[in-house]
Amino acid sequence: MSLPVQPPRATARWDPFRELDQLYERMNRLWEANAPDQAKAWVPLGDVEETDDAYKIDVELPGVDQDDVVIEVNGREVTVAGEIKEKERTGIMRRRTRRVGEFQYSVTLPGDIDPENVTAQLDGGVLTVTVPKSQRAKPRRVPIGTT
Repeated sequence: MSLPVQPPRATARWDPFRELDQLYERMNRLWEANAPDQAKAWVPLGDVEETDDAYKIDVELPGVDQDDVVIEVNGREVTVAGEIKEKERTGIMRRRTRRVGEFQYSVTLPGDIDPENVTAQLDGGVLTVTVPKSQRAKPRRVPIGTT
């Protein structure tokens, strides 16, 4: 007596990350549909570095045009805002993970700054804002006197 031989079945591989991506996309659509207008701006990734004479803020803005970015300094707060515009597509969008639309990145710096000499440069999708410290905020060496 022999056992019947069944042909192998074609099984699709289970991809747990695909399910997470789908859940993430659904949650984003739900949030965007119900969020008030001011909450629709997203926050790009950024770093703040402090040196002896300045603060350096790096904000990731891939695909942004420098004309679509506004940098404001108010007291010790620096705000980078703008918009990454949607590309014109000719095909069907199968998956989207890149952000488009309005963004806003704000940081309050810990010390006094010189707002008149703030500079910015956009290079390789990274906006670098250099905020000099005020003369009062810069560290200074105090000599020790002899008695």
